[in-house]
Amino acid sequence: MSSNGEIKKMLLILSKATLENVYAAFVLANGARSEGIEAEMFFTFFGLEAIHAKKLEHLHVATVGNPAMHIPTMLGGLPGMEAIATKMMKSEMEKIDMPDVREFLEILSASGVKLWACKLAMDMFHYKREDLYEEIDGVLTVGEFYGRGAGEGVHMLFI
Repeated sequence: MSSNGEIKKMLLILSKATLENVYAAFVLANGARSEGIEAEMFFTFFGLEAIHAKKLEHLHVATVGNPAMHIPTMLGGLPGMEAIATKMMKSEMEKIDMPDVREFLEILSASGVKLWACKLAMDMFHYKREDLYEEIDGVLTVGEFYGRGAGEGVHMLFI
């Protein structure tokens, strides 16, 4: 925090592109911007799917190993359970006018949230810049992303 305790910038790292993680990160970044706080997002490992042009509209809710689902792991792993949970969550989000993933990315970008892809993960998954959502700000190494956190009043969250 800065000397007066003010939060100046939020750096959010998204490592999983489950629907619930993506929306949590997007809401936090959007909330920061709404409060006048700078926000940057770093999409790494499976979090890259949230900005992969062909995958971002097909994200799912995790039903296995997710204690918040309140269903036994064996049931969560049954065929069709993930699709049902995803459909239910998307339905509830529509009721509260939550934008879909692509529209939310547009909102974040327009509000000044910086969107960064992880170079290591890009190389690992053999993604090219043109595979990604067109409005991302670029591809960074971990060190370059950490460098963006220099200064007082910067907080980092790993999601």
